[in-house]
Amino acid sequence: MNIVVCVKYVPDAQGARTFTEDNTTDRENVDGLLSELDEYAVEEALKLVEASEGEVTVLTVGPDGAAEAIKKSLQMGADKGVHVLDDAIAGSDAPATSLVLAEAIKKIGTPDVVLTGLASTDGTMSVVPAMLAERLGLPQVTQVSQLEVSGTSVTGRRDSDSASETIEATLPALIGVTDQINEPRYPSFKGIMAAKKKPVETWSLADLGLDAAAVGLSSAWTTVDSFAQRPPREQGEIVKDEGDGGVKLAEFLSAKKFV
Repeated sequence: MNIVVCVKYVPDAQGARTFTEDNTTDRENVDGLLSELDEYAVEEALKLVEASEGEVTVLTVGPDGAAEAIKKSLQMGADKGVHVLDDAIAGSDAPATSLVLAEAIKKIGTPDVVLTGLASTDGTMSVVPAMLAERLGLPQVTQVSQLEVSGTSVTGRRDSDSASETIEATLPALIGVTDQINEPRYPSFKGIMAAKKKPVETWSLADLGLDAAAVGLSSAWTTVDSFAQRPPREQGEIVKDEGDGGVKLAEFLSAKKFV
């Protein structure tokens, strides 16, 4: 079974995230890492291959630093990586991102499974998997918390607040997983050393046969007009309980419309 996992290099949520002068996310001047939600997709791909045969290719689109997302995935156990790197991609929205990913997957070959995480932790839109499935002409089994692949079919369980749904599809298929599906492994020392010898290809838009005018900020359907830093958090009010603490708490919650 050959699997392509789409991963993303995102700004560290614990860092001071901001925008650049063109109102796009600053990905150069902030620490980044493999999106946490994508680790579950990498882990699930490794489990599927370990249960049968095949290889796992990790695919990312982004600036130079995005190579770190591939590196982490290879350390976990993926076999090879592909990095789509082109300055013209900066500022791309979800439709453009799905276009680049689709053309890269076509160039990689015809995988049995395309795996994604639930969403990127920077954009949190959750729409790219569906767009990607449409571009590739694949059935999509997304938001999966339990997965079973048998022969030429895939079965996924999707859990919501009100119900659990079972979704079935034939392979090849696009599968999107949630953070409920597994527990991602930590790279071992052996895995870290082995990753140094694994192949990583770097492709440009030209390598994918894409026109730069089809991606980037200038072709985005939506843009950020302005932004402002969140104001510093103010110190909360300290109320001394003199027998009326409960009353004051109730008044506070009522005033804030919490009760």
